Amino acid sequence: MSLRLRSGVVMTETDYGIALLDQTTGEYWTLNPTAALVLRTLLDGESRGQAAHALAARYDVDPGEAARDVERVYGELRSARLLSGTRP
Repeated sequence: MSLRLRSGVVMTETDYGIALLDQTTGEYWTLNPTAALVLRTLLDGESRGQAAHALAARYDVDPGEAARDVERVYGELRSARLLSGTRP
């Protein structure tokens, strides 16, 4: 089972990144372009390491910083209970 959005969470692309809506609670989150890239990469079945590589390449940031950013985004999405499936 790969990583996916939890049932009842819908995603839409925006001009600024991604918006997520939990239809059960009515809560929503907005992800900036960097967090959106991380989420898209993970939902495409790539690993967190691959997400960090994509982030570092796209935004020309230090790979260590990109890895920390990916871990933070992933952790916040998990903490908000927006994701289900296996850990990439």
